[in-house]
Amino acid sequence: MKVSEILQVKGSILYTINPDQQLSEAASIMAEKDIGSLVVMEFGDLAGMLTFREVLRALHENGGAVGSGTVRKHMDDHPITVTPDTEVNEVRRIMLEKHARYLPVMNAKTILGVI
Repeated sequence: MKVSEILQVKGSILYTINPDQQLSEAASIMAEKDIGSLVVMEFGDLAGMLTFREVLRALHENGGAVGSGTVRKHMDDHPITVTPDTEVNEVRRIMLEKHARYLPVMNAKTILGVI
């Protein structure tokens, strides 16, 4: 099975945020939409990923408050990506080895989704 098959079942909804938006706004979107990650887009390109892991780190660093920082300050600006042709067993290996919960799916420079 390939990533492209997972995306067909999962659907095409993709939640994004700009890196210069406030982290508090990102946390609100994530809570409202009941999602664990946001794709960070800048000028139409993937700039990074923001997950609950980064939000929790910010809470820890700020004594329990989200703080006034931007998404850019806290995001993973070099997320591991996969392609639609990546085999599921390879995705599993990557997720386990890198402790990644979310992987953007890229076709060249176009983001197709997140698994």
